[in-house]
Amino acid sequence: MSEDLYAVLGLDRSASDTEIKKAYRKQARKYHPDVNKDPGAEAEFKKIQKAYAILSDPQRKTQYDQFGVADDSAAGAGGAGFGGFGGFGDSLDDIFDSFFGGSRRSSRSRGPQSGEDLRYDLEITLEEAASGVQRDLTIYHMARCEPCGGKGAEAGTSHVTCDRCKGAGQVKVVQQTMLGSFSQVSTCSACQGSGKIIKNPCKQCSGRGVYKQKKTISVDIPAGVDNGVKLRVSGAGNHGELGGSAGDLYVFVSVSEHQYFERDDGDIRVEVTLPYTQMLLGTDIQVPILGGEAKLSVPSNSQPGTVLRMKGKGIPHLKGYGRGHQYVILKASFPKRLSPKERTLLEQLAELRGDSNLEDVLLTQRY
Repeated sequence: MSEDLYAVLGLDRSASDTEIKKAYRKQARKYHPDVNKDPGAEAEFKKIQKAYAILSDPQRKTQYDQFGVADDSAAGAGGAGFGGFGGFGDSLDDIFDSFFGGSRRSSRSRGPQSGEDLRYDLEITLEEAASGVQRDLTIYHMARCEPCGGKGAEAGTSHVTCDRCKGAGQVKVVQQTMLGSFSQVSTCSACQGSGKIIKNPCKQCSGRGVYKQKKTISVDIPAGVDNGVKLRVSGAGNHGELGGSAGDLYVFVSVSEHQYFERDDGDIRVEVTLPYTQMLLGTDIQVPILGGEAKLSVPSNSQPGTVLRMKGKGIPHLKGYGRGHQYVILKASFPKRLSPKERTLLEQLAELRGDSNLEDVLLTQRY
């Protein structure tokens, strides 16, 4: 007696189309050979494929529900033919999207495949963002196998034409059922559709054409970068299997917070605290800037909160010319204690300015 297809997916016969699709995705993620290396996982995965291929097709599902059998000619090539049924191929792509976090080529394709892109998260200082910097990044990637030249075959050997499909990459399977003969053209399970097979796989890469390798790459970070800037290093990603082209390396830059400076695009801001006497009298001071110091003239009678601009002392514009500015916010420092002489002098100053007999509180307008 044939196995119940609903039971294979862990469902009962009242399951809806949505429930069937959801159960298939769950089971396929669990038993796919690329993920599950346990003995018997591949056979279980093929059973799941077969069950879904029938239950997801309205006509074949009706036939199965009524008679307990359905055309399964697509399973004749090791389950490789199920992609020919409407909607199945897209569903398999959806599985890999949700499981691996991105689109994936079919595991049946054995021709040259493009390599995946890689991501590297790099944190730099504000000073480095302002001046630009070169960094050496150490990454692991899939490198092209040198002994076989990325082809997967042992040196001195080559791929040979597949005996089963005679190089066509596809086979025609005919199945006799109670409803008659059904034929299905499916991907050749021996060569996975490439039309060629490797008789003598390379020992270093096991026939994949790539192997895991550690390498160091020097990357130039341009002046003016900010959080979220993405830099592309062409061809520095994973090399593709069987001689495929290499992907790219994407460097995502983040800039760490500075102890004193606050960034606003190309401008920077910094607070400077001065004695209240120097703010009133005016003075010249050395102010820290990114990468050094610069002279700043503080005009007399400056008030707490006064903002002074240092032109061109900010960060270079990443896309354009020139630099931003540095803005210096003045804060006043008052003594916590006064000597008798200081107090006497302040009392004299208050009397001179008429500040000693304030009868009303002065309110500051908000606007």
